[in-house]
Amino acid sequence: METMTGMRRTCECSNVSIAECGKEVTLAGWVQTRRDHGGLIFIDLRDRSGIVQLVFSPQHGEEAFHKAEDVRSEYVLAVKGVVRERSEDTINEKMKNGNIEVVVSEMRVLNKSKTPPFYVEDGIDVDENIRLKHRYIDLRRPEMLNHLIMRHKIVHNIREYMNKHGYLEIETPILTKSTPEGARDYLVPSRVNPGEFFALPQSPQLFKQLLMVSGVEKYFQIARCFRDEDLRADRQPEFTQLDIEASFEDQEYILSLMERMMQQLFKEILNIDVPVPFKRIKWDDAMNLYGSDKPDLRFDMHFYDVTDLLRECDFKVFRSIVDNGGVIKAINVKGYSDIPRRDLDDLVDYVGRYGAKGMVWMGFQKDGKLKCQVTKFLGEEKVREIGRFCEAEEGDLLLLIADKPKIVAHALGELRLEMARRRNLINENEFCFRWVTDFPMFEYNEDEKRYVAEHHPFTAPRDEDIQYLKTDPSKVYAKAYDMVLNGTEIGGGSLRIYQPELQKQVFEAIGLSDEEAEERFGFLLEAFQYGAPPELGIAFGLDRLVMLMLKCKSIRDVIAFPKTQSAIDPLTQAPSGVSDKQLRELHIKTSIKTEKDLF
Repeated sequence: METMTGMRRTCECSNVSIAECGKEVTLAGWVQTRRDHGGLIFIDLRDRSGIVQLVFSPQHGEEAFHKAEDVRSEYVLAVKGVVRERSEDTINEKMKNGNIEVVVSEMRVLNKSKTPPFYVEDGIDVDENIRLKHRYIDLRRPEMLNHLIMRHKIVHNIREYMNKHGYLEIETPILTKSTPEGARDYLVPSRVNPGEFFALPQSPQLFKQLLMVSGVEKYFQIARCFRDEDLRADRQPEFTQLDIEASFEDQEYILSLMERMMQQLFKEILNIDVPVPFKRIKWDDAMNLYGSDKPDLRFDMHFYDVTDLLRECDFKVFRSIVDNGGVIKAINVKGYSDIPRRDLDDLVDYVGRYGAKGMVWMGFQKDGKLKCQVTKFLGEEKVREIGRFCEAEEGDLLLLIADKPKIVAHALGELRLEMARRRNLINENEFCFRWVTDFPMFEYNEDEKRYVAEHHPFTAPRDEDIQYLKTDPSKVYAKAYDMVLNGTEIGGGSLRIYQPELQKQVFEAIGLSDEEAEERFGFLLEAFQYGAPPELGIAFGLDRLVMLMLKCKSIRDVIAFPKTQSAIDPLTQAPSGVSDKQLRELHIKTSIKTEKDLF
């Protein structure tokens, strides 16, 4: 193979313009396509900036022409040639510089390439595992490369914004102490401390609180975080978080600061105007009206609670559910009363996936008739009463689910989204921000028979609810807030506990003894003894934010080298086994039998 010695690149491919006509340029990149027209060979050369057309002919460079005869896709080339204007009938309007081409006089083949497993172009239909296995090729595709470029711009913009507002970017440890209270930790064995383990941080939470005790006052970090949890399209075992903490400020300050950050980000990156302030909704209202603490409010279709209307009805199914503490709620799907019966049956199966045992429909047809499978149990007047309560007009369809409150919220919430998709109610070009506030402080864990922190145990309870910490933790709400974008939570934060006595009460509420609290969080509790300031903060899932801004379907499309949904890296084949020597050095012995142990 040849080298680039003496052929220093003078220009990027897509930046060659008509202004350079008649000038000699030196370019380097990958072969996108090659077309042999007999006496002429055309090559589209691609680098990070884009593509330029090269022309090879014997009269302008015989040696280069013969080399071009053997060139194939994804070969790496360096070329020298003169820029010329294309004839009017050969201009390519789809290319940024489709009105010029480079007539090559010298070419060097810097490296050959095997035939790629898929085309280096947008819109390919290739199994994702193949793309991830050959990620270095996948990232050559313009859309994937653009995702990385846009991610860089977003991060750079955030850093400038935080710096402008007086925040210091400070790195916190990656190897830290395991404090299991939430998702599972990734553990790292210590070689020099046999039997001891580090944990990879699920977030920098404890360290940023210590920074506030240290007097830093305003901190941020683009932090790597790790959680050993089941994956979904918008989750990864390792992810990037925008972490922010401040002292001596209140909730209004942090909400306003973050709103203006999003406003700047969307304007400067996407040229989209985001109005501020963002509307707010309390957690209770979000759950009661939409069945979700991250409601997609690009469309309405809120819930109607018809429990009281049906509390004394003759329909035994409804009566039994209500008598046992259940609820009955409905959504109004405007103009959908003509839905085919088979589609209604499909919807029954659909809500069944989310725990609902059934679904009732009430169609108020345009001819004034009813389409309802329980009219004979409820009576026509009761059905029409429900219709009036749910603001149903002629042509509307009511869908009802009756069950335990959590099941109704989940199943009807998913049904609401499905109806919006079917009725084309979601504007994919809209960015709808909301704040969800006043979260429950605790959630009861049936398996562990205790309360656990809804966010984390360092979130401050509302002042008026502190009285319930010992008597009824279910009544305690937190000074917490989530930023929601198009039905996805992109960030969450809270005011923090900074008084040792209150922190101890919260630990007691979640069943932590003084000894357990000291074992897990003793270093933080001790720091509180030395004058901790009032503080608050927020953290954003950066991968998720970029995914939504670029309208990608998965965060894997905005991460350079992601894992699969099975937490596997097809490129490097990680995780993988390690040698017995490594295990001995770490004083570890596995109980998992390998194939050679079994046969």
